[in-house]
Amino acid sequence: MDATIYHNPKCSTSRKALQALRDAGIEPTVVKYLDEPYSREQLVELFADAGVTPTQAVRTREALYKELDLASATDDQILDAMVEHPILVERPIVVTAKGTRIPRPIDKLDEIL
Repeated sequence: MDATIYHNPKCSTSRKALQALRDAGIEPTVVKYLDEPYSREQLVELFADAGVTPTQAVRTREALYKELDLASATDDQILDAMVEHPILVERPIVVTAKGTRIPRPIDKLDEIL
C-alpha cells in the first residue's frame, strides 16, 4: 500500500504514526512539512479528504496560535496562517488509498490501513 505521512520528527505522535505504518509493512513517503511547507491548495485538499476544517486542524497549543489571535479567526485566516507558519498544522497527516487522517488519537490511523 502506498502511503504519505506529513511528518514532524520532533513530535512523538508523528513518530508513533510513522512506526505504526512501518509495523504494518508500509514504507511511506515521508514529507517533513517544516522543510517542505504546504501550499494553501494542498491544505484545503488534505483537510477536505480528512473531513476536518482548518479550525479543527490547527494546533491550539502552539504559542503562535495565541500570538496571532487565531481563536477568533475565520477558516480562511487560519489557512493563511498555516501556510505561513506550518508549525500550526496538527500533525501528522497520513494519506493512503483508503483515506486521509490526522491520527489523534493514534488509533485513527487504523481506519486507513
